Amino acid sequence: MEKDTKNQFPHCLVLAYPGQGHINPMLQFCKRLVQRGVKITFVCTVSTWNAIGNNINLNNNNNSIQVESISDGYDDGGVAAAESHEIYKDTFWRVGPQTLTHLLHKLATNGNNHVDCVIYDSFLPWALDVAKKFGILGAVFFTQLCSVQNIHFHVYHKLVELPLTQTEYMLPGMPKIAARDFPSFLYKYGTYPGYFDMITNQYSNIDKVDWVLANTFYELEQEVVDWLAKILPLKTIGPTVPSWFLDKRLEDDKDYGISIYNQNADACIKWLNDKPKGSVVYVSFGSMAGLSEEQTEELALGLRDSESYFIWVVRAIDQGKLSKEFANTSEKGLIVTWCPQLQVLAHEAVGCFVSHCGWNSTLEALSIGVPVIAMPLWTDQITNAKFVMDVWQVGLKAVADEKEIVRRETIKHCIKEMLENEKGNEIKKNAIKWKNLAKNSVDEGGSSDKNIAEFVAALAQRSAT
Repeated sequence: MEKDTKNQFPHCLVLAYPGQGHINPMLQFCKRLVQRGVKITFVCTVSTWNAIGNNINLNNNNNSIQVESISDGYDDGGVAAAESHEIYKDTFWRVGPQTLTHLLHKLATNGNNHVDCVIYDSFLPWALDVAKKFGILGAVFFTQLCSVQNIHFHVYHKLVELPLTQTEYMLPGMPKIAARDFPSFLYKYGTYPGYFDMITNQYSNIDKVDWVLANTFYELEQEVVDWLAKILPLKTIGPTVPSWFLDKRLEDDKDYGISIYNQNADACIKWLNDKPKGSVVYVSFGSMAGLSEEQTEELALGLRDSESYFIWVVRAIDQGKLSKEFANTSEKGLIVTWCPQLQVLAHEAVGCFVSHCGWNSTLEALSIGVPVIAMPLWTDQITNAKFVMDVWQVGLKAVADEKEIVRRETIKHCIKEMLENEKGNEIKKNAIKWKNLAKNSVDEGGSSDKNIAEFVAALAQRSAT
């Protein structure tokens, strides 16, 4: 069926990997595309939409975002219903291409709904193969730091040998990096094979892609972006953080619009309103990995001993790791299962962020200008923490001991250093510098704004031919 290109804006199907940390940045990028007239069909798995339920708000300026679903083979539970992540991946990689093909057929036969470009999460390279069978343009979306992508690129092309044989590496466009600061799947070779395969195979068919879109901004990683752009059609389009926290060009864009978790923002903000400026430690380790019981106890005691106010996000499944004594007697703390992270980080009472350094959380901290105490757990968080501390100098790393536990004394010291000492003031100044650069990158005429405009113009031109 031929498409009618007359008076028609480009239509992108955007496919996210089923995880909150992948959905958020891709959906936020969609809002920037909608602002420029692009029509969006946002796609995730059936199980993800079932989990989200009514926690979706794509209104006002986002009325050009439609939602659709494909199957991962586990419609009633997603990855949690699979026997292992490896089995989930194998099933999703078999079922996903079939159901994406069905969806593209459905859209092509539904009036003027022809898809011009598939923008897909780099964890799902098979989406590009499906797009090319339909003669559709393809754009891969990197949800991780470009320096991390550079490491994965070198591993995929066997330019870095596994298991790692050196203690330090010099990769193009990057500062010298210790092997221990590589993503955990590489440093601890053989761990989490399903994730390892997914991450290293991002480059399996990238030679066929039309664009590479990276959730970072040029000023943050200039040298590595320049190097990657010589070998990949790379454009930086981040930070993909709601516009209200950056350039404020998207009306009422104060949150991502979709959440897998039940939300209650009022309790956290009301609690913060009564606290002095810069006095609160915000603690969150994301939605994927939890702390061990021993690490939870050490963190609890470190927070207590610091004598600082704190908000600590402890997932419902991890609440049992907290001692009842601590949960009941910590007068200076608020323990919640979820909180509105962006609003909390932007609150003037918050002085620092104890974080696992997932890339979304790191970008949010950079965009809002909040110093970080880094406690990375696994995967790319290790490398992000290295950049937080040594390259951008917006944080401290809470160093773990030989048992890989960050002890209470270390946590107390980092909090005191950040909130009370001159070192913390220097880090805060750096954080404000990067906040301004992040805002400028997405503001009118900024590096990411120009790249998004160029992508849309090229998409419109190529899709019309």
